[in-house]
Amino acid sequence: MQIGVIGLGRMGGNISRRLMKAEHSCVVFDVNVKPREQLAKEGAAAAGSLEDVVRALESKPRAVWVMLPAGRITEETVERLGKLLEPGDIVVDGGNSFYKDDIRRAKKLAEKRIRYVDCGTSGGVWGIERGYCMMIGGPKDAVDHLDPIFAALAPGRGDIPRTPGRSNGDARAERGYIHAGPSGAGHFVKMVHNGIEYGLMQAYAEGFDILRNKDSKDLPEDERFALNLPDIAEVWRRGSVISSWLLDLTAAALTKDPLLKSFSGYVQDSGEGRWTIEAAIEEAVPADVLSSALYTRFRSRQGHTFAEKVLSAMRLGFGGHIEGSEPIDPEPAPARAAAEKAGR
Repeated sequence: MQIGVIGLGRMGGNISRRLMKAEHSCVVFDVNVKPREQLAKEGAAAAGSLEDVVRALESKPRAVWVMLPAGRITEETVERLGKLLEPGDIVVDGGNSFYKDDIRRAKKLAEKRIRYVDCGTSGGVWGIERGYCMMIGGPKDAVDHLDPIFAALAPGRGDIPRTPGRSNGDARAERGYIHAGPSGAGHFVKMVHNGIEYGLMQAYAEGFDILRNKDSKDLPEDERFALNLPDIAEVWRRGSVISSWLLDLTAAALTKDPLLKSFSGYVQDSGEGRWTIEAAIEEAVPADVLSSALYTRFRSRQGHTFAEKVLSAMRLGFGGHIEGSEPIDPEPAPARAAAEKAGR
């Protein structure tokens, strides 16, 4: 199957590679020349502009996967594609857009009979090897048409045991992707996924901070323990009820640098945590842990603890996130949508 991929950063480039490995054809574009030239050497067709991407897509309906940071750049790209594509074509936003923006974009593109699919994509820099977990929203006919693409990107069943008693659910879920519902549903599920991720990471971070400070001089001498954090992380990976991929990444980081001296502890947030709390407020659902985890990230930018260094190490491990390098869109999606509604 032929597909265009716009944005060849940490995930977009590897998404293209995984698709090509599954014998799909990719037409790729990025404003930076280097990544598209590299992918051209690996078998992709490199384009010099969005217009060139659309022209190079010979199979109809054409499909274009946008893998860009949430905010203005994705908004502008989707808008431009809406002017270039034809009725029946499909735009996929695989980034972390705000789900209400998806609903609005889908309605706008539907006026031109262009189909819009929002695909919450989890897997980070390891997705090329492990596969990507995908939560997809949009019209059924478009999602079904793109099933070969999603199936190639997904991790597959692998060696994970089947859930006892599960027999009637969507078989795609066991392969690592679902059609969550109409436009916006995919990114809504991914948004909550990332909110939960904040809470899980915070729990690990605080736990290791408590362990590290057990040898504090503020404690009675006979209650001080000089604990080996790399060994503790390692033993918890094996048979413990708190084992997880996040713990795997923590263990790897502590083995490499037990004191995490290479991290300052400045922890950025990329939007989804904030949007999850906003959704909880709209639904009057208590979200104590997720709210606390988000506020801790805000506090980390004023003063840093070992816990924040653990958070930074995990973020680098799964997503290649560099401390302090991901400023939030100065006008986040909810504010932008409100401004548009007010006619600003």
